[in-house]
Amino acid sequence: MTATAPARTGDAERGTLGKAADENFPVAPFFLPKAWRDDLMAVYGFARLVDDIGDGDLAPGGADARLLGVSDAAAGDRLELLDAFEADLHRVFDATPRHPLLRRLQPTVRRRSLSPEPFLGLIAANRQDQLVKRYETYDDLLAYCELSANPVGRLVLAVTGTSTPERIRLSDAICTALQIVEHLQDVAEDLGRDRIYLPAVDMKRFHVQEADLARKTAGASVRALVAYEAQRAGALLNEGAPLVGSVHGRLKLLLAGFVAGGRAAIGAIAAAEYDVLPGPPKSGKGRLLREVGVTLRGEG
Repeated sequence: MTATAPARTGDAERGTLGKAADENFPVAPFFLPKAWRDDLMAVYGFARLVDDIGDGDLAPGGADARLLGVSDAAAGDRLELLDAFEADLHRVFDATPRHPLLRRLQPTVRRRSLSPEPFLGLIAANRQDQLVKRYETYDDLLAYCELSANPVGRLVLAVTGTSTPERIRLSDAICTALQIVEHLQDVAEDLGRDRIYLPAVDMKRFHVQEADLARKTAGASVRALVAYEAQRAGALLNEGAPLVGSVHGRLKLLLAGFVAGGRAAIGAIAAAEYDVLPGPPKSGKGRLLREVGVTLRGEG
């Protein structure tokens, strides 16, 4: 390893954590206690890195692969990287992990008594992304979200010490909704990766062909399909929103931010008349703050 490799590794770590600002929801906002912020950012670092591995979006240079013990020749093999990442996750629980983002996670796991299952679910979702490119039904998509999104909410509840079976159920609804909204924003980007998260049954119902998703702008059928899926996501957000009213203090504001982030993103998609093909419709801070206020006033 050259003398400059540690700096590149540090840059990659900061770059991964820096992506938090681009999410639809607040990851670790300033108003939370510092201990919560540190732990939530550690969890986010894991989730972001495993997604970057699954999407082929690791920082250039191969530093992450080398840290995980993957040879330069295999650095482009996402399944091998995910296997190595899973092995390093197990070290979080019983040894010393190799990757700095997993070393950052280890104190959080110990302090909050976190179990491996939510983290393994996120890895499994990214393995599935390498093998499953289309989803036949909405139920198939929900099963994917059970791996790709719901573990994040469960980890937030665990970090804040507020897990109950009912809160987990409500959190799952919110997280699934946020995942669906993200898929709607990223239809064009996902298609570029040969992935479609719009259920095939729904595409057929709205007379949408895959070629329609490759156009620069959406036709009426695509817009109708996106509106339908956005309505479904909104219903899930409404189902999960009582989670906000079940907690108190700063956590209430954080969870309101999650719900509001989803609602604001759906609003941005609607404002774009459901044409998501030119690029992800994004909501401004003003819309997000208004949605936070609405969510808090209704406590869900």
